[in-house]
Amino acid sequence: MRRYQWKRRKRLEAQQSTVTEPSVSGTVKTSARSAGIGKQAAVAGGIAAGILAAAYMGGALFFQSHFLPNTTVNGTDFSGRSAGALRSYMKEKIDGYELSILGKEGSSDTIRGSDIALSYEGNEEAERLLKKQNAFLWPGAFFTENAARIENGVSYDAELLDEKLQTLKAVTAEQTEPVSAAPKFDGSQFVPAREQEGTAVDMEVLAEAVRESISELALELDLEEEGCYKAPKYTSDSLEVQAACDTMNEYCRASITYEMDEPVVVDKSLISGWLTADEDMQVSFNTEAVKEWLAEFGRKYDTVGTTRTFTTADGLSAEVTGGTYGWEIDEEAELAALISDIENGVTAAREPAYCENGTAAVHGPQDWGATYVEVDLTRQHMWYVKDGSVMMDTDVVTGKPTPDKETPQGVYSILEMKRDKILLGDIKANGQREYETLVSCWMRVTWTGIGFHDATWQEAFGGERYRTAGSHGCINMSLSDAGRLYEMLEMHTPVVIHY
Repeated sequence: MRRYQWKRRKRLEAQQSTVTEPSVSGTVKTSARSAGIGKQAAVAGGIAAGILAAAYMGGALFFQSHFLPNTTVNGTDFSGRSAGALRSYMKEKIDGYELSILGKEGSSDTIRGSDIALSYEGNEEAERLLKKQNAFLWPGAFFTENAARIENGVSYDAELLDEKLQTLKAVTAEQTEPVSAAPKFDGSQFVPAREQEGTAVDMEVLAEAVRESISELALELDLEEEGCYKAPKYTSDSLEVQAACDTMNEYCRASITYEMDEPVVVDKSLISGWLTADEDMQVSFNTEAVKEWLAEFGRKYDTVGTTRTFTTADGLSAEVTGGTYGWEIDEEAELAALISDIENGVTAAREPAYCENGTAAVHGPQDWGATYVEVDLTRQHMWYVKDGSVMMDTDVVTGKPTPDKETPQGVYSILEMKRDKILLGDIKANGQREYETLVSCWMRVTWTGIGFHDATWQEAFGGERYRTAGSHGCINMSLSDAGRLYEMLEMHTPVVIHY
């Protein structure tokens, strides 16, 4: 039994030994196979790298004498072409070269190479361009553009070209200057008016554009596209024009109403005419224009010394000219006030500034109103009217009708009222006064010595007496009539003296 067990154990050990040996042998065979594949890949990679390196070096060598990919010269594709090809191309372009020049309104001209002694002298330019490029960077050139230019290859006679430029239709035609956009009042506000294109050529720009076109051997030049015409300084979209409009519209906010017999309004419709913008869009307010308007305003509404047509106290039609009473605008003071109101955008209704004593009772032809004294020099009669009603009237004696004594016509006012006034005449050659007379009631009309007063030395009043016994210019009245008038009269009452 023990012998059987021993044999069995030996048999099992032998089986285990048989199983292990094949496993080790399989592992060794797999490792060898992997090593063979890696060696093959390395060999293939080396071969590929060699091919790429050879291709790269070949390309670098090729582009030592040829232009890189994506290379244009003066706008023409020269990728992969040699310097010789560029030279040949340029010489061919010179032969029979013509530049068509297109102007406005369909005009056209041609500049031929023969007109300007055009030639090609840029043999070295092609080599220069090649030397500038880096042939070793040729792979990257497929992804970038290289625009080269031959600047000095084309030669021509500059004087002949200048002469040719002077004969172009665009130059010899009538030159209409462009007009810039500018503020324009549309009746409501200032808005940018559109610019106007002209036909005037900018010779400096034109000459440069032609020279550049010839240098590039271009076949066509559109003067308008290349900006060879003078352009307006400002367009309707220019910020400077809009800013000027805004400034002018600020002035136009003001509205001043003068309360005359009919309202006179100074608003944007009038103010707009006093505003201008210069060529640099700087806004100016024309104070001289305002001054002229005020002068015209004064001529229309000032009444001092003017001729007025009116109805007399007894219903007749008459005229009166001259005097010191009436409306008189202080144009200097009003100019300052009006400009200030406009600059500050004021809206107001007011009277204009008047000179001292430059106002009247009402506006209109009969500006002395309904209370006044009237003297008819022709009929030698006077009336005192208060609030439209005749309070008294009487005959008078006025100045003797000679240049030195006649009573002046015109509209005045009562300047002084005194009792027991001594009237003094002019001093004569002998040193004595012409007269020295005491009157009971004195009512001055002018500072030159004309007034109403009692004249007890007059034997009668009215009629033609003034022609022979007239005063030195005053209005003589009886003692009682002068006293009545003195009691009813007030200072500054208007006095109308007329024929």
